[in-house]
Amino acid sequence: MNIKPLADRVLIKPTPAEETTLSGIIIPDSAKEKPLRGTVLATGEGTKDEEMVVKDGDQVLYGKYAGTEIELDGEKYLIMRQSDILAILK
Repeated sequence: MNIKPLADRVLIKPTPAEETTLSGIIIPDSAKEKPLRGTVLATGEGTKDEEMVVKDGDQVLYGKYAGTEIELDGEKYLIMRQSDILAILK
């Protein structure tokens, strides 16, 4: 993949939503909770006012409606500002 986010943006691969069943009923994709966790794949250089704190490979939590969803080669990714990331998981 040849994507390099600009400025304070971050490329994230969302962790897949878990498929749960209730009494044998399969929950469709449209009813699943949007994952709030993902892995940072690439980061921008930051800005003069905000240096990049996250780095490639970090596991992060982000807001439910954060970022812009893009699809490349059949895979879904999110591009968002670093400020939309809530926490780095250790």
